[in-house]
Amino acid sequence: MPNNKSIEFTLDNKTILATEGQTIAEAMMAAGHKTLRISKEGTHQGVFCGIGVCFGCRMIVNGIPNIRTCVTPVTYGCSVQTQNEADFVNTKEGIHEN
Repeated sequence: MPNNKSIEFTLDNKTILATEGQTIAEAMMAAGHKTLRISKEGTHQGVFCGIGVCFGCRMIVNGIPNIRTCVTPVTYGCSVQTQNEADFVNTKEGIHEN
């Protein structure tokens, strides 16, 4: 029998209800939120592959950028923020905030 326990997390400072066991992206889509990140060009990006391969679902989770939300389970009280790629720069050492 599936576990239908509801848990809360925040998305851009708004409380979202999720079902325990859902990924962050799955919970967001179920709640009607489709934008996970904003590209450097300003386009809104959502889930693409859904299996963690394409990195299209990157968001800031608990203050850590570039978390693949399609494979990251939602946890009670976690803080999720839309990631704006214009706020980050790529270097050979990795992706860093501007």
